[in-house]
Amino acid sequence: MFNKILIANRGEIACRVAATCRRLGIRTVAVYSDADADARHVAFCDEAVHIGGPAARDSYLRADHIIEMAKETGAQAIHPGYGFLSENEDFARACAEAGLVFIGPPAEAIHAMGSKSAAKQLMEKAAVPLVPGYHGEDQDAALLRREADGIGYPVLLKASAGGGGKGMRVVDAGEGFEAALASVKREALASFGDDKVLVEKYLTRPRHIEIQVFADTLGNCVYLFERDCSVQRRHQKVLEEAPAPGMTEERRRAMGEAAVAAARAVGYVGAGTVEFIANQDGSFYFMEMNTRLQVEHPVTEMITGQDLVEWQLRVACGEALPLTQEQLRIDGHALEARIYAENPEKGFLPSTGTLRFMRTPPAVQFMRGGDAHGPAGVRIDAGVREGDTISPFYDPMIAKLIVWGRDRDEALHRMSQALAHYHVVGLSTNVAFLQRLIKSDAFRTADLDTGLIERNQATLFPPQKSAGIESIALAVAALLERESKERRIDEADRHSPWTHAGNWRLNGRDTRTLYFEAAGHKLEVVLKGDVRDTRKSTLIYADQAAPFAYTFKADDIRVDLGTRRTHGQVHREGDTFHVFHDGRHTVLGWLDPLLHAGEAEGEGGKLTAPMPGKVIAVMVQPGSKVTRGTPLLVMEAMKMEHTIAAPTDGVVSEVLYGVGEQVAEGAQLLAFAVEEAAGA
Repeated sequence: MFNKILIANRGEIACRVAATCRRLGIRTVAVYSDADADARHVAFCDEAVHIGGPAARDSYLRADHIIEMAKETGAQAIHPGYGFLSENEDFARACAEAGLVFIGPPAEAIHAMGSKSAAKQLMEKAAVPLVPGYHGEDQDAALLRREADGIGYPVLLKASAGGGGKGMRVVDAGEGFEAALASVKREALASFGDDKVLVEKYLTRPRHIEIQVFADTLGNCVYLFERDCSVQRRHQKVLEEAPAPGMTEERRRAMGEAAVAAARAVGYVGAGTVEFIANQDGSFYFMEMNTRLQVEHPVTEMITGQDLVEWQLRVACGEALPLTQEQLRIDGHALEARIYAENPEKGFLPSTGTLRFMRTPPAVQFMRGGDAHGPAGVRIDAGVREGDTISPFYDPMIAKLIVWGRDRDEALHRMSQALAHYHVVGLSTNVAFLQRLIKSDAFRTADLDTGLIERNQATLFPPQKSAGIESIALAVAALLERESKERRIDEADRHSPWTHAGNWRLNGRDTRTLYFEAAGHKLEVVLKGDVRDTRKSTLIYADQAAPFAYTFKADDIRVDLGTRRTHGQVHREGDTFHVFHDGRHTVLGWLDPLLHAGEAEGEGGKLTAPMPGKVIAVMVQPGSKVTRGTPLLVMEAMKMEHTIAAPTDGVVSEVLYGVGEQVAEGAQLLAFAVEEAAGA
């Protein structure tokens, strides 16, 4: 076994690899950019070396510098994690030439599977089922259009060297083909340095099912069953589970054997994932092979009890696979939810900022060998801590929340409970969206396909509700408790009424009006105090009145509203109350009567950046007439394109940024006059 390895990655996967190494007694070396100097993975590893600037191209993609650091620190091998250099055949080859073990497949296997078009030609020879499509080298736009017309719409345009949902567009009709092709090529070139694309028939209600394979240098190859990754947004996975709901033993065996055949066809070694697209009738087709460990590998670990990183390390040392196909078993059901810094209500735009407050459900930080479940069946793989910053330079993942249950129903219940205890303040997250997704009828009943989110927009993106009386009551309890703690007792007269601001009043009981603000709306709450008990009152809000009492137990607040009892947590920042209740995060601003001077502010005709990024295309100029929905400008953030469209008819009066310029979140991009003003 190795004595020391360098982990050429960051975030949760670097911590994940380091955890196994620590258990096995292997020392680890972290690498970090300027943006990651204080990152969790740097502190988690035994050593750390600086490799460059915050942009990935200046740090985590500097293959020569990473190899140099590995040699300088005495590392014997490099684990690439996933993303960055993990599927870079030149890097794998350079490691071998430098006398370092690349903990991954041979460069030849990466090359064979690196091009989606070449891989499909290879799979065709190996008799692995393929989706109808064009995978050729000729990239003439007219030829690609003819191929798409021949296949029949809808078609999927996909970057040949792609992955992670980048460089993919669904084209519903020939009229939109050229524009979609240009966008895919731009995104592919930016993300992978290669603008070649392939064209495939787009299946209308497909499931995305992938098979985990493992091979050693001794000729052994097994599959560790399947994962269902159908629930996606923008072709990126949101929820993963294992085993796949509704999978029969016959189909599992057929898909597993096809995946092993694909791995053997390229002389594969190490961990790999063969991805299939499956019809509702059970037929399946090869999509691609990811020649690395996958983000969703923990669900496989949870149902098999195996540590796949340990398998990687042992195979890289020349050892045989720990188990044969006959020895592998499925135990229970596992789900993984990706906790992202993003805003689902704004098209899943990434969010940046500091994790000012973060509380997570009780979990075993990492599985022990052979113990997949932990004491509560909850596992968290995280690369950030409270106080860390989610920057615009990398993927906005906060953590992976993984749960295990004896069956799918138990796993669903456990995931719902765990999400309800995941509290983040400082930036937008998808936690509440994941809660709605887990509870939706479609997911609960396993009515799965890659369009599940789009098909259930009304359920998953309901109109925003005003704050409920329970959330209001929790905020009021937190405010009253704080006021109680801030009162100073006069030691000379401990019974003075001035130090015990109870509900008693000379001419009657105390009545107090509180004002909060939520989502731009002013909310009025009236408290009528009970003169006999300072913790009891009548709370009146939104035409509802109920007896009100509260108690605190550590971070938990219990509120009684008449016959109803509820509890939750409140995190306060100044006059802002973050209320976590029933899986919801409600933000309430207390309007201090001594300080508040409410004022309204309008945006007028401004268009602002929804996230930090770079301007990559400007389609208008001052004086351009636009109609509602007209594309005005394209921004790129985290290698994904986002189009800024006209919110109404009007005339562009000013363009404030040009192609190639970086913009901050909230920066004004353009100004325009609405149609009426333009004609005045």
